[in-house]
Amino acid sequence: MNTPNKLTVLRMILVPFFLLFLLVESIPFHGLWALLVFAAASITDAMDGHIARSRNLVTDFGKFLDPVADKVLTFSALIAFIELGCASSVAVVIMMAREFLVSSLRMVAAGNGTVIAAGKLGKLKTAVTMVSIVAVLLLLALMDFGALGASFPVGLISNILVWVSAAITVVSGAEYLWVNRAQFTASK
Repeated sequence: MNTPNKLTVLRMILVPFFLLFLLVESIPFHGLWALLVFAAASITDAMDGHIARSRNLVTDFGKFLDPVADKVLTFSALIAFIELGCASSVAVVIMMAREFLVSSLRMVAAGNGTVIAAGKLGKLKTAVTMVSIVAVLLLLALMDFGALGASFPVGLISNILVWVSAAITVVSGAEYLWVNRAQFTASK
């Protein structure tokens, strides 16, 4: 197993620790620890892709597991936010539905011998979602330290951030389906 693949596996291993710190409030400074673990996992995402491309270490295993690890990390945070009152379940379901649609379309395209790359809106969606998650985690960490008053609207702000991510998700998903609509009529 090469270094990029090890980093991807590490990202998967970090998810339960991230959730532990995020959800177990009896752990001192749990919000800060959750933020740090999420940041570390996100850094592995940037590193594994860069190393794989720059050193010609791209593997089928990496192509398979990397997007899975990304989605597991992202949706672990978003689903945990629902439990914490920091995200609407409707927004998260919308985001999950988009991922299922895009993944399904990619499978259909692959069956037709076509590889579909991520578009600019898809990359924007990913960036906005990651920034939103980090911002919510930062708010939760600040709450740990008492830096925000008890009346500070963490839930409201985090829900707005998640809904903004969901809106961009819908737009990027619609564009993705529209641009690649020929895949639905393609035949082998």
